[in-house]
Amino acid sequence: MYSGWEKILQESYQKLDLSYQAFLEKDTMYFPSKVNYFNAFKTLPRSEVKYILFGQDPYPRKESAIGYAFIDGKVEYLFSEKGLSKEVNRATSLRNFIKMALVARGDLNTEDVSQEAILKIDKNNLISSIEQLRINFEKNGVLLLNTALVFTDKKSSPRHIKAWNPFVEHLLHSLKENAPKLILFGTHAKELKNRFSLQPFETIELEHPYNHSFISNPTALNLFGSMNLLEK
Repeated sequence: MYSGWEKILQESYQKLDLSYQAFLEKDTMYFPSKVNYFNAFKTLPRSEVKYILFGQDPYPRKESAIGYAFIDGKVEYLFSEKGLSKEVNRATSLRNFIKMALVARGDLNTEDVSQEAILKIDKNNLISSIEQLRINFEKNGVLLLNTALVFTDKKSSPRHIKAWNPFVEHLLHSLKENAPKLILFGTHAKELKNRFSLQPFETIELEHPYNHSFISNPTALNLFGSMNLLEK
């Protein structure tokens, strides 16, 4: 657990405002819970990090927010007998991401990403679960992190993002020597460039997958296509 991260996490946590530390240590109304909001650091050793994927903040549902950016804990299976599973279809960002990954593989073309088209794909060599997707991200060295690690309610999201800024800044400072590439999803993640210097990190800026245009974004197709995220 926390292979290579212990010192960095401890130091980064201490950069948080003392009142916010007290909130994290005493409050029980936020999610992911205290035992889960550092989960991304538990399963990907520091030495294996090649990318950090920054999302915005955790899913606004307790069952979905499990400590990994973009991995929805409410989703179990990716596909069904109708195409994408019902849970994936209800999660707009994940739905668009899976469609993009299928286009990148050549299983779909951008002119038809319908359920009918997905149904026709031979899925024998494809992963089937959200857990396998997480594992494939990590096999490619992708740390799945949000700009805020906890969620309470939508109106409080800017406050949490601001509160976690010192943590993120120190974390990145600690990784400068072998600087991983930063994948920035959406407005909040891109604002990291305005909050503090990201030198010497290479940044890959993308619209949030909530946007339908993400499916055909050439940068997304090239980046994630090379990772073979849907391959067994």
